[in-house]
Amino acid sequence: MSDDRGACLITQPQRSRVSKDHAHDLADIIAEITTVTVLTANLPADAPIRSDHEIVEFSSAGTGERVLVEAVRFALNQLRLCLAIARREEGTVLFFGTTSYLLPVVCARLLGKRVLVLPRGDVPLSLRLRWEEQLPSPLPRLLAGLVAALERAGYRLADGVVSYTPAMAEQLGLSRDARRLYANGARFVDTEQFDVHRPFEQREQVVGFVGRLDVEKRIPELAEAARRLPDEITFVFVGDGSYREQLERELAEEIEAGSVEVVGWVDREDVPEQLNRFRLQVVPSHPTEGLPTAILEGMACGTPAYATPVSGVPDVVREGETGFLMDDERGAAIAAEIEGILDREDLAEISQTCRETITEEYSFEAAVRRWRTILDPD
Repeated sequence: MSDDRGACLITQPQRSRVSKDHAHDLADIIAEITTVTVLTANLPADAPIRSDHEIVEFSSAGTGERVLVEAVRFALNQLRLCLAIARREEGTVLFFGTTSYLLPVVCARLLGKRVLVLPRGDVPLSLRLRWEEQLPSPLPRLLAGLVAALERAGYRLADGVVSYTPAMAEQLGLSRDARRLYANGARFVDTEQFDVHRPFEQREQVVGFVGRLDVEKRIPELAEAARRLPDEITFVFVGDGSYREQLERELAEEIEAGSVEVVGWVDREDVPEQLNRFRLQVVPSHPTEGLPTAILEGMACGTPAYATPVSGVPDVVREGETGFLMDDERGAAIAAEIEGILDREDLAEISQTCRETITEEYSFEAAVRRWRTILDPD
């Protein structure tokens, strides 16, 4: 790096284990290039990142569920972050997911630090959908618009904005707002852990979903699709969530017959084993998501994805080459498309292309090369 004072990685306070895994991944990448300190909040005491990187907690408070509580914590966390940044010596500050934290962005710029902002998805849309369950119209839309305005201001003030893929950058309007855009900053996949352990030709007619079992992940539609599939195709649900009990009730007959499996939660080290069972992974993503990890990990295992073309997905899931794009999320349409995909004669070839794509573009080494350019653009 032209500035060898190191980097400070700021993550938002939340309870999501997945988010912390992503932060850990990014910290590992940056640590290959320069020293890194993670500024965060609400981090579990046993989080693995604590043993691998220096951690500075700017708040011990969690995220609130009520809008007013969230707003107060949002303001307080920004003030705490400004103080934390002012005490740090690092020359680069990366805001990972904290894209609406405008005050700390301004503070870092005034202190002469290089500022990079990394959006992880459509935050204003995600907040609006959640607030619509709590507030009367038109407050959710107005508040989400305010968050979007804060994000745009941060993008314009930052020295650079990093998105997962070009399609995600386009969806979020980053080419319009960012002073300098790095459109290929996608995270990496552990290609040793997520590998082809079972050759594609030896896999049975099994399709599956890996993730949170709730309405947002379109589990009701997947349940309908599973019911409509012929008996020789097995649909496997891997994960847990609020819809699990309902799912097991709806598919009780299919579970009894063996055409549907609800595996439940599995440890991360066991996920590759499940992905290696599938000939196809079904990923109906929400518009608020950036680039679902499940897609990348599945492809690393040689498992093509049948996924919703939102945000960064089309840059990775290329129709008929590395997977298939879902243009109809109704259960009947999903079932029909699954049958058609499994009948393709070139599915094994697509599986091989999936693995090659991940090893060439999304390995740890590839991520370090990308981030070396981002952190040292000169």
